[in-house]
Amino acid sequence: MTLSKLTRWDPIREMAEIQNRFANLMGQAPIRLQENGEEALTSSEWVPAVDIMEDDKEYAIKAELPEVRKDDVKVSVENGLLTISGERKFEKEEKNKKYHRVERAYGFFSRSFSLPDAAEANEVKAEYKDGVLHVHVPKSERAKAKRIEVKVA
Repeated sequence: MTLSKLTRWDPIREMAEIQNRFANLMGQAPIRLQENGEEALTSSEWVPAVDIMEDDKEYAIKAELPEVRKDDVKVSVENGLLTISGERKFEKEEKNKKYHRVERAYGFFSRSFSLPDAAEANEVKAEYKDGVLHVHVPKSERAKAKRIEVKVA
């Protein structure tokens, strides 16, 4: 017969778990807690914010990637799924500096988006400038809006 370990109910930890579940549903990184219930100083997961837009010619995704080097960003399309991935690296701690709090998230990230049937997956283009990634996905000719002139008789 094994005895299970009794744990003390911690309402703060339980609220943090609920908050993390909600954050997960919203596509945000969870909060890390230390053993004493305090927020941890670092988080190894982060999810960059994106805007997704559409016009007559294309679908466009704009992703905020501050302090991410261009070489650390990858955009791929496979089986109708566009994936943006990369890594924001933590700065090395300098000898004369002591971090008291680190709230910005670092580490690997990955975001995937299903492309509509009207998207030209083979024509995807991406550009990176000032910490913002712009991904352009052209629409197929059949999906583009066409203007039809109406003649009045």
